[in-house]
Amino acid sequence: MDLRRLASFLAVAEEGHFGKAATRLFRSPASVTAHVQQLERELGVPLFDRSPVRLTPAGERFVGHARSLLAAMDAAVADVTEAAAESTLRIGVMSNGSAELTPAVVQAFHRARPEIRVEFVALDFTEHVSALVRHKVDVAFVRPAPDDERVAVDVLTTERRIVVVPASWELADAASVRLADVLDLPFIALPDHTPRQFSDYLYFAGARGGLSPHRSTSHAVTPHEVLTTAAAGRGAGSALESFQRYYPWPGTVCVPVLDAPPEHSVLAVRADDRNPAVRTFRSLAASLARELGPRLRLTAT
Repeated sequence: MDLRRLASFLAVAEEGHFGKAATRLFRSPASVTAHVQQLERELGVPLFDRSPVRLTPAGERFVGHARSLLAAMDAAVADVTEAAAESTLRIGVMSNGSAELTPAVVQAFHRARPEIRVEFVALDFTEHVSALVRHKVDVAFVRPAPDDERVAVDVLTTERRIVVVPASWELADAASVRLADVLDLPFIALPDHTPRQFSDYLYFAGARGGLSPHRSTSHAVTPHEVLTTAAAGRGAGSALESFQRYYPWPGTVCVPVLDAPPEHSVLAVRADDRNPAVRTFRSLAASLARELGPRLRLTAT
């Protein structure tokens, strides 16, 4: 039985008018009329009197059955859609994630749950929390650790901070720098809707005593934009030390900031997520961070 015919029948029964039913269903009156006529032929009984439009006794009895059939189909679609969602894990990765731990965790998860399909989603700097709470991703490798009751985090790496500067700047020749050397740099600007915690991280806000950073006129929301902007001599960025292993970029130099407090990369998940795949992924990430972290050249000095 064609579900479109059932939907047209119910709409006419509830609206008492073929034209109004067509408007409700975003169909033409002719198609609604044809659906009802086809259904009547299929059942072998008239379902409506036409002048005025009203249900026949057979139509009255069929209304409940039609509603049940459509509800059952809606439930079936919802169930299949939910099953499909549960069979896919969407992994958000900001910048280089948690360095070498990111692929190690994904590979371990594939071995543990080979039936779960993995999708990778690149996150920009404004999606520090929103990608999770808006269900764009199920787990996210981000930095720094979000401070949001909707999100639970596990620290995976603790790394030294660096600044990313144009190779043409005098600072690029230094083997290392201190916070006093970088706080007055023109840092690449972030959009206004960037989470405060991420902008504080990028601009070393904890060392500024409440003073605002000097922002470049150029904006960026991805590592690629930071690097191309820095290579053009238009501003500086900051990152974790592993960044320089993943993003060697002509025209830029990464310089360690010796006295900046180390910062974390984390795995973040929705605090109320009960998806077994998410729990497995989180458990593997925490375990591998303890086991492999010290051997992955991740430093906190």
